[in-house]
Amino acid sequence: MDKTASFTVGIVGATGAVGQELLALLLERNFPLASLRLFASARSAGKVVECAGRKFTVEEAKPGVFTDVDVAFFAVDGATTRALAPDAVKAGCLVIDKSSAYRMDPAVPLVIPEINPEGLRNHQGIIANPNCSTAVTLMALWPLHRQFGLKRYFAATYQSVSGTGADAIDELEAQVQAHVKGTPITKKVYPYQIAFNAIPQVDSFGSDGYTGEETKMREESRKIMGLPDLKVSATCVRVPVVRAHSVAVNADFERPISVEAARAAIAAFSGAQLVDDPLKQQYPTPLDFSRQVKCGVGRIRVDSALDNGLSLWVSGDNLWKGAALNALQNAELMVREGWLRPKASR
Repeated sequence: MDKTASFTVGIVGATGAVGQELLALLLERNFPLASLRLFASARSAGKVVECAGRKFTVEEAKPGVFTDVDVAFFAVDGATTRALAPDAVKAGCLVIDKSSAYRMDPAVPLVIPEINPEGLRNHQGIIANPNCSTAVTLMALWPLHRQFGLKRYFAATYQSVSGTGADAIDELEAQVQAHVKGTPITKKVYPYQIAFNAIPQVDSFGSDGYTGEETKMREESRKIMGLPDLKVSATCVRVPVVRAHSVAVNADFERPISVEAARAAIAAFSGAQLVDDPLKQQYPTPLDFSRQVKCGVGRIRVDSALDNGLSLWVSGDNLWKGAALNALQNAELMVREGWLRPKASR
C-alpha cells in the first residue's frame, strides 16, 4: 500500500450490513485515510457510529456531499446508487459500487481484482462490484479456467440470510428461538419460514423461470471472465445460515482435467484456499470461511456426467469477498499501482 498518499473516503450506506463491514475493514487493513466520512439516509443523519475505538457522525447522503471525497464506496440499493453516483463522479470522486445498478453497463468495469484487474485502469468514474454468489463461485472457477478452458458450469447455491440484510438475520434467530420455546413462528422477510428450511428463490422470478440472482451469475460470469458465450445454469437457494455462501459447482472444460491438477491450480491461486481431504472429512464450510479473505474450495472430484468435468464445493463470506472486501481490494490495488490518487494531486 502506498503510504505517500492519503485519501478522503466516503461510505454511502454506512449503517447497513455491508457498510459496517467496509468501515471495519478500512480501519483493520490500514487503508491510507486522510479522513473517513459516513453517509446514510436522512433518518440516520446525526447518528454516532463507533468502530475500532473511533467515533464517526453519520451525514445524510445527498447531492453535493462528495466535493471533498476522493473515493466513495456505495453499499446501497441500485436506485440510490443511480440517484447519487453521477453527482459523485461529477465532483471527481471515484465510485466503487456494490449494487447491480451499473454491473452490466458496457462502459462500467465489473471487477474482481484477482481475475480482471485491468478494468480498474479503464473506468469513467464508476467501478462495479459483482454479486456475492458470482464472486464466491469464480474464486473456484477462475484458476481452473486459466489452465483448462471453462466451457460451461452448473451451480446450486446455499446462500446465507445475511445476504438479505439485518432483518433476515433477526428473523432467522427469532424463528429458532420460537421453535425452542414452542411458541408460534412468524415470517416477514421471506415468503416461507427460513429456520430449518431451504427456500429455492433468491430475488424475483423472470419470464424464463430463472431468478434475478441466477441470471446475474450467468451474465456477470461472462463479463468478468471475458467469456461472452459461457453457458451457465444456476439454482439459487436461501438456507438457514447466518453468514457466508456456499456453492456446489459442476464445470465442463475444453481440455482434459484431473483432480490432482485441479487441486494444484486452486492451491496456487491467491483468492482461494484448498481444503480437500475427504478421507479426513476436510472440506470448506460457511462457518469456517466467515470473515476470511479467501474462499475455501474442496470436494474436488471428476464429474461423472460431463466429458471433461469437475464437481466441487466452494464457501466464501458474502459480506467480505462477496461485497465489502472485494470493493476494498479493488481500491487497494489501485493505490498500489498508482491508478488512484487524491484529488489534490491530480
